[in-house]
Amino acid sequence: MSIINNINKVFDHRIRLGIMSVLMVNEKMDFTTLKELLGATDGNLASHTKALEKAEYILVEKRFIGKKPNTSYSATKLGQAAFKKHIDALEQLLKNT
Repeated sequence: MSIINNINKVFDHRIRLGIMSVLMVNEKMDFTTLKELLGATDGNLASHTKALEKAEYILVEKRFIGKKPNTSYSATKLGQAAFKKHIDALEQLLKNT
């Protein structure tokens, strides 16, 4: 199997790549902090987290802190494995060029 087959299309956008990068080193991250870290708009971040959730790469937890809604995200085991495989493939691709 070629290296290119391990490149995951789900991670083909910098925002999704950023979300997963942050979640690989943090157990959980809330929407506002992710938005600030990645320089994304509300809508942009929402659509990318939705795509990662649909792929079952992240878990979304919605709750209230006091009377304020709070959404946080965490990477699933499947998401962690897929992201690692993706990064390994990118590294291999770079070594071969």
